[in-house]
Amino acid sequence: MRLFLALPIVFALLFIGSPVSPSLAGEVVQTERPIPPYAKWGQIAMSRVQEKYPQAQIVDYLHIGREKGAATSTEKFKLWLKQNNKEFGVFVDITFDNGTEKIINIRYRETTR
Repeated sequence: MRLFLALPIVFALLFIGSPVSPSLAGEVVQTERPIPPYAKWGQIAMSRVQEKYPQAQIVDYLHIGREKGAATSTEKFKLWLKQNNKEFGVFVDITFDNGTEKIINIRYRETTR
């Protein structure tokens, strides 16, 4: 008999201390991701590639990385394009001044991979 009386009390205590609220159990919470530091350069890379290849569609985008030097840095990207049923990649290297962030050079290299 004591067992039957104790079980509801134990379950009640377990659920009261539960970290998940029944009202929040079905909700999905989205958090905002911080904007990566290369985002500005990625937008420039995409707009410049679109100018260079106006008939092509950008299908994919990859940030390869940053090469940081004492005075200048280079952001490296690979964009995948589709034009006239042909797909190809374009590597884009944007070299800029570290202090002013002024673009010094943009280099494009096409690839089949």
